[in-house]
Amino acid sequence: MGATRIPTALTQGSGTKGGIGESTLRPDGTLKVTGEFAYSSDLWHEDMLWGHTLRSPHAHAEIRSVDITEALRQPGVYAVLTYDDLPTGTKHYGLEIQDTPVLAHGRVRHHGEPVALVAADHPETARRAAAKIVVDYAELPVVHDEATALAEDAPLLHPDRDDDHAAHVTHPNIVHRQPILRGDVASARARADVIVTGEYEVGMQDQAFLGPESGLAVPAEDGGVDLYVATQWLHSDRRQIAPVLGLPEDKVRMTLSGVGGAFGGREDLSMQIHACLLALRTGKPVKMVYDRFESFFGHVHRHPATLRYEHGATRDGRLTHMTCRIVLDGGAYASATPAVVGNASSLAAGPYVLDDVEIEAVGLYTNNPPCGAMRGFGAVQACFAYEAQMDKLAAELDMDAVEFRRLNAMSQGTVLPTGQAVDSPAPVAELLRRVKAMPLPPEKQWESAGETADVRALPGGLSNTTHGEGVVRGVGYAVGIKNVGFSEGFDDYSTARVRLEVVGGEPVAVVYTAMAEVGQGGVTVHAQIARTELGVTQVTIHPADTRVGSAGSTSASRQTYVTGGAVKNSCEAVREKVLEAGRRKFGTYHPAWATAELLLEGGKVVTDGGEVLASLADVLEGEAVDIELEWRHRPTEAFDLRTGQGQGHVQYSFAAHRAVVEVDTELGLVKVIELACAQDVGKALNPLSVIGQIQGGTTQGLGLAVMEEIVVTHGKVRNPSFTDYLIPTILDTPTIPVDVLELADEHAPYGLRGAGEAPTLSSTPAVVAAIRAATGLPLKRVPVRPEHLTGS
Repeated sequence: MGATRIPTALTQGSGTKGGIGESTLRPDGTLKVTGEFAYSSDLWHEDMLWGHTLRSPHAHAEIRSVDITEALRQPGVYAVLTYDDLPTGTKHYGLEIQDTPVLAHGRVRHHGEPVALVAADHPETARRAAAKIVVDYAELPVVHDEATALAEDAPLLHPDRDDDHAAHVTHPNIVHRQPILRGDVASARARADVIVTGEYEVGMQDQAFLGPESGLAVPAEDGGVDLYVATQWLHSDRRQIAPVLGLPEDKVRMTLSGVGGAFGGREDLSMQIHACLLALRTGKPVKMVYDRFESFFGHVHRHPATLRYEHGATRDGRLTHMTCRIVLDGGAYASATPAVVGNASSLAAGPYVLDDVEIEAVGLYTNNPPCGAMRGFGAVQACFAYEAQMDKLAAELDMDAVEFRRLNAMSQGTVLPTGQAVDSPAPVAELLRRVKAMPLPPEKQWESAGETADVRALPGGLSNTTHGEGVVRGVGYAVGIKNVGFSEGFDDYSTARVRLEVVGGEPVAVVYTAMAEVGQGGVTVHAQIARTELGVTQVTIHPADTRVGSAGSTSASRQTYVTGGAVKNSCEAVREKVLEAGRRKFGTYHPAWATAELLLEGGKVVTDGGEVLASLADVLEGEAVDIELEWRHRPTEAFDLRTGQGQGHVQYSFAAHRAVVEVDTELGLVKVIELACAQDVGKALNPLSVIGQIQGGTTQGLGLAVMEEIVVTHGKVRNPSFTDYLIPTILDTPTIPVDVLELADEHAPYGLRGAGEAPTLSSTPAVVAAIRAATGLPLKRVPVRPEHLTGS
């Protein structure tokens, strides 16, 4: 993927092989590339049934009646469930606001909303039975944008809402509103020599994970249920599932199955409750697997957004002020919209010094598909807009776009618009310098002396639309800021249980967490941490389940920080207990037990000078040390709902990109030639995995820039397939050279900084900036389509 600088390994102590700082191999890597890895869709039980969901064909409609008679008559059908069949008690769920019905009742609020469930002995039988369910709908007016949501006579999608946000909004169709007010914008505006404004739009992006929603629910003899599922947050799922089933949480036992990607789309429930309901009703295991069409309706997406910005600057290039209004379409149900609004508002100014700001972000209820968590979480939308504004200002001032950004870049100690000071390295100017200094790829790479042009390197590729005529190169830059971890006062913690014992003469550590491994490489890093802290080579990562305490969600770039921190903390406790045992047994024989700094390395207790005092086998004498602890990062606080002031985030991450594109200006086709990135990761615990995260996030940002969008017309999804929803393939993905900077955050374990999301932010505006440079067009919307470049 291009010239990439991988940080040098720096393992603590004398370096038990495979510790932090090394690019150790993933334990699941070989199985995945050979096709042997078991994903949740591969689950099987000998006598299982298959579940299927009937979904609404309408975006907004009254349900007059549901007739399941013919479906029940279908041979092989074991159960058909509607809202009326749900257990007594909770019939709604949600991450923060419990506004999502398990099955629709009275009306449907979005295209694809679940209405009924079928369990049958074959998946085709279940699908055919579902097709025989007769639902009498009466279509209702569709709320599909800001104007229809906030109109005086707008249909109220949740008229009886009583959530915590309801009292602080001006219209019931506003999920959440967050202003950020700081300084005196009016006075600052008067000082500005140049003022630029812009209106921008970001389309609805899908997570497009390759493994569809799937799982297996098995009824248990104690009246509970065992659920094997691909998810991002086992304990959050259980918290929402148990009340619907009418069960205590300890009777809903969850085990993580193989996850084929997530990117935020598995943070909400999909088939979990439905499979459990069918299993408990039939008394048989029930498997549910969505096909690709259903998957587009079965999970939340990235919030589409409209953003209106104003920036001012002095003639010498200093920013004076910023105002913006960000409107996020949350769709029919709340999901993570309140938190996305908080992120979008608090990060709306970007990684720049701005003392005078007026920011407003709102999230709306509409009849569009529900939107929630996706990689970048509100910061992606804001970054596209504020980076376009930076290019506009630089052009107005006749300044170099990178130097203008560097002049205004924040650094450690900068006070953000929320009033929070950045208390760890913020090398924004340095990242911009590094990415600009990378060598540019040669021009006209498709040309070879005396040979026909290699059309694969041209816009349009193998469609052979050009041999270089009408192709123009452009270069663009962008930089972004992303928070790490849960914010706004959320109790963000994780739990790790670590067991150390000697088996067959070999010390072995077993690590238990409920962390969802969704491809990010947490299982690799946890083993590296255990090797580093306990000095053992053999580490087993136990499958994630709810028998250990919560690890929180695999989202917000938080797992290496928070669950990695929990593993480190529990390992340190185990190590101290081992050393205490050693001191009791051998302390009288060697003074170093009491006076020296002691470490565990190579299965032995050693001094910091390398002297061996005892083997772990001698210290433990057949006993195991087993400790489970919770670990928390520093607390945060909610933003003030009037001013937006507050210590809302625990850490920030930064990445900068340079995009090089070639555009066929006649046909509007774009080829991204290179997408270079510089990113500070604090400390690369596994350098190769860090590079993979940066390149993956960069590619997802590329997709949003030029191809990825769920097209929704008046609430109806028009392209629910990978035929019409396009994602970058290997032919679309350019060279991605990466420069990794390691400036430690003293507040974080090992000084690390969450790395997974930041590259998703700045890659999109960098690509669009490069297309603007090639075409001279303003390009205020993503994804950029051929018709935007040709005027057709």
